[in-house]
Amino acid sequence: MSILGMKIAVVGGGISGLAVARALALRGASVTVLEQAGEITEVGAGLQISPNGFAVLDALGLGDDLARVSVRGEAVSLRDYRKAEVLRLDLTRLQNRNYFFVHRADLIDVLARGAREAGVQIRLLQQVSEVIPGMPPTIRLKNGSDMHPDLVIGADGLHSRVRVALNGADKPFFTRQTAWRAVVPNSDKIGSVARVHMGPGRHVVSYPLRDGALLNIVAVQERADWVDEGWHHADNPDNLRAAFADFGSEVQDMLARVTEVRLWGLFRHPVAPRWTGENTTILGDAAHPTLPFLAQGACMGLEDAWALADELANTDDIAVGLAAYQQRRHARASRVIDAATGNAWKYHLGFPPLRLAAHTALRLGGALMPDRLMHQFDWLYLHDETR
Repeated sequence: MSILGMKIAVVGGGISGLAVARALALRGASVTVLEQAGEITEVGAGLQISPNGFAVLDALGLGDDLARVSVRGEAVSLRDYRKAEVLRLDLTRLQNRNYFFVHRADLIDVLARGAREAGVQIRLLQQVSEVIPGMPPTIRLKNGSDMHPDLVIGADGLHSRVRVALNGADKPFFTRQTAWRAVVPNSDKIGSVARVHMGPGRHVVSYPLRDGALLNIVAVQERADWVDEGWHHADNPDNLRAAFADFGSEVQDMLARVTEVRLWGLFRHPVAPRWTGENTTILGDAAHPTLPFLAQGACMGLEDAWALADELANTDDIAVGLAAYQQRRHARASRVIDAATGNAWKYHLGFPPLRLAAHTALRLGGALMPDRLMHQFDWLYLHDETR
């Protein structure tokens, strides 16, 4: 069986949903994206697309479009919270230099245009109340109507209704870390570098967006208490500045320009045990939410999108294709999530002698073995799901 003419409904119009919609439409499927918002858009935040994620965008025919709206990354600078650079990871040493900093809204725009150009129908204001796997599966919308496509794909994020249909509700746990997100003018003209200022129990990540005009900021703090998940909580910028008041002038200058900021608690979700059911599957954050300490959330969704479309296009049986997709992706997604989870403590060393020893080791490693330091990421960045 070919997917030519197969009716596929994708729940969620985010990065992974739009990517899988284009990938399937290019292979001849009839794809509808159901998005609950009134428009396909994304607000105020940046993300990093490393070579493994770019490989998918390029294979989808969107690589040049992505490059035009991004800043090509040249380095990652790990810095002590008071200022001094500890280690500079030279991204130009990567075998594949396609590492980009991009505004989420710009990436969403590239993917939405790409999906529509491939023939995908995007239906807005479509709120899904329930998904029932079956032959055919059922999508129940809050407006009272039902849909019965050949296949349902859940790209509906952290609070995925499709994930619940396959696995039931899970119990995420609070990681005792919260994060602020903001975008400010790049008044200091910071170049094509992602900076990580590392301090006791906290760190700040910053990198340029939109031809260097803007600076994306994510600031993480260890904290004992939090209630709700999600990064939609508005906060007073003065709270952000107070939490990092002992950081050096580079951070103070950035935070002084923050006028609007969002705060959210970081929760750890388990990787879904079941990604697939009867003519139903999930991908991206719906299958394997990850913490933001390896900058791989968007890239994992892109990799999933390609793998799912590829497996469905190379089988005569939907169930076989879905099973092959989960088998192909589960171990890699789990490894990336574990690596991201393990990264946070490295940035937050509080005991001064331990922090000094760790930073000294990083400096020596960068001076004596710069290539070896970069090659430790080969398993991540050189992976090409499209091959």
